[in-house]
Amino acid sequence: MSNTDTLTQRESALLTRLSESATLAMARISRELKSKGFDVISLSLGEPDFNTPEFIKEAAKKAIDDNFSHYPPVNGYQDVREAIAKKFKRDNNLDYTADQIVISTGAKQSIANAVLALVSEGEEVILPAPYWVSYSEIVKIAGGVPVEVLTPIDTDFKLSPAQLEAAITPKTRMLIYSSPCNPTGTVYLKEELEALAEVLRKYPNIIVISDEIYELINFSGKHASMAGLEGMYDRTITINGVSKGFAMTGWRLGYLGAPKWMADACTKIQGQFTSSPCSISQKAAKAAVEADPAVTFDMKAAFLRRRDQVVADLKEVPGLIVNVPAGAFYIFPDVSSYFGKAFDGKTIQNASDLCNFILEQEFVALVTGEAFGDPNCLRISYAAAESELTEAVLRIKRALAKLN
Repeated sequence: MSNTDTLTQRESALLTRLSESATLAMARISRELKSKGFDVISLSLGEPDFNTPEFIKEAAKKAIDDNFSHYPPVNGYQDVREAIAKKFKRDNNLDYTADQIVISTGAKQSIANAVLALVSEGEEVILPAPYWVSYSEIVKIAGGVPVEVLTPIDTDFKLSPAQLEAAITPKTRMLIYSSPCNPTGTVYLKEELEALAEVLRKYPNIIVISDEIYELINFSGKHASMAGLEGMYDRTITINGVSKGFAMTGWRLGYLGAPKWMADACTKIQGQFTSSPCSISQKAAKAAVEADPAVTFDMKAAFLRRRDQVVADLKEVPGLIVNVPAGAFYIFPDVSSYFGKAFDGKTIQNASDLCNFILEQEFVALVTGEAFGDPNCLRISYAAAESELTEAVLRIKRALAKLN
């Protein structure tokens, strides 16, 4: 065969711009090590270690028996969208109609739909850092420009109005933030969102994506939504789903509420990628969003106990700077005091090096803060059994003690 008949192994220009998800990469490495017999404790994935509640599973079984096995509408079943609209009103005081709801294959797709539908080539998207790993990559897919604004741990990683104002340019199209936040657990109070909204009202062409997927894992009190603030409803896309609050990660079901023209745009994008989300997952999600949120309180209480345990344990590790996250199930300690230290001829240059060192030395899988826009930190997920968390922190402490 001549060289001209050989397929050129060339990836697209888009693919070369993208990075592998750091959380999924670390989960993959953890699985590989476990398969080889190593005793790995993985605190890398953001996944509740609870099972889906029985009443939700029963709703899915009924949907199968009732033959919901055909293509649903692209934006989801009418009755499920109506149930989500009622949930938004009940829990968030947001008035959406069913035609303003788009149900997708996970909140990640909801975010991707919105960015692809609304951000054009060269437009800027402000990302308060630390931010969820996929925000920047989704913006790149759309041809947009991620604008990272680093927030410090001593403010609980919260974006200030002054920082927001300074980041806005004539090219700014969008702001994406999450509350409760992945990876920091930060929760924005209503008055803090109001201060940001006061800045945004001066720039009517900026759209906000408010990622509220961790809404039900909030230890600070009442959840606040940007769309509920004066002047923000018509320019905010509210993202949510059932993965985190109802332990339904594998069901792959997220949704958004938005002004109708934005919802229609997202439906158009989705129609060319996946069409409708899974019919059975939709019926399961309907049972979840119709339920009293109190059904999730036991899980939230367990996460709160774990948070308190891990924060207390980490504060005893020399050199770590640890704040107290107000939601989600992550802790994001500053580990920069270990940069420049070495063991066995290898020097730790950054958070990625430290993550790899801890994994190699003590088989605890964490995620580097660099993936979330903050190179000084690591993300620790405490969605694991309390005994595992205790052992993991002991191992981390043991690994760090080797560095000098």
